[in-house]
Amino acid sequence: MKPYWIAVVACLAIHLIAAEAPGTFKVGEFTFQRPEKWTWVETTSSMRKAQLKVESTDGKATGETVFFHFGAGEGGDAQANVRRWLGQFTEQGDKLDSKVEEKTVRGRKVTFVRAVGTYQSGMPGGPKSPMPDHMLLGAILESAGGSVFVRFTAPKDLGTANEAEFQKLIESGLP
Repeated sequence: MKPYWIAVVACLAIHLIAAEAPGTFKVGEFTFQRPEKWTWVETTSSMRKAQLKVESTDGKATGETVFFHFGAGEGGDAQANVRRWLGQFTEQGDKLDSKVEEKTVRGRKVTFVRAVGTYQSGMPGGPKSPMPDHMLLGAILESAGGSVFVRFTAPKDLGTANEAEFQKLIESGLP
């Protein structure tokens, strides 16, 4: 009988944690809609304004989405951030499978980044962990109140499977 109660308590705890996860959240002036299968995560740094994760269906792979907002005139321009993101890969230049695209979405300038290669995970200035066959999807939403920088990293297969969800996530934040 004891294992039954443990299971009941565990299910209730999972339900309460899921119930606390916001369906929408604000970063800068943008309000985003969290994808249904993506989990809300408490931020691990004061620089991070929001953090989400998504797992593969077999639970063996995890992707992370992080949102940054530093305020008006802070955080660097789109091109500097694109260079920094692409610089987080071992492969450089033509050897990196990457695409950068500037679009106007609902009247807002958004820079989208897609890169696949050996991602160097780690904090700026700290030790790096090479992660082969990884993908970075990025979006920079420009605003007079300060740009919002969104970075999704995952193993390539998981990243590819979630590209459409990432796109919808970004578009959900644009009025």
